[in-house]
Amino acid sequence: MVTLGNTPNTDILCSNIAGTRFVHIQVKTFVPGNLTCSVGMKAEKDFGKNFFWVLGGIPKPNTNASFEYYIIPASVMAKNVVEAHQLWLKSPGVKGQDHKETTMRTVYLPPHKSPYSSLNISEYRDRLDLIEQKLRA
Repeated sequence: MVTLGNTPNTDILCSNIAGTRFVHIQVKTFVPGNLTCSVGMKAEKDFGKNFFWVLGGIPKPNTNASFEYYIIPASVMAKNVVEAHQLWLKSPGVKGQDHKETTMRTVYLPPHKSPYSSLNISEYRDRLDLIEQKLRA
């Protein structure tokens, strides 16, 4: 079920057929081939074991790019987004300047790797099984 913005931390609420188990999904989109996907500060929060982030790559029209998606547990996303943002704040900018606090956070997309985080989201590509496990548990 799409929440239509009525639930601040859930874009899609997914249940098993019996309606007895649920997962919450927060979705962010990107264009395949981009270096990064931007997320907000809520990516720093671990909302629990039944919350996931789905980073969905939607290709531009009339291109040969494929759709791609990454299903990342909220706990993994939070840990890595906090780590990366703190390291980014402490590192100098391109011209040696201090980075300023911002409400945006960055997740690097494969094949690119973040200079600030150990998160490699490649292992979460097409991982619908992570959500299915929660709905069966």
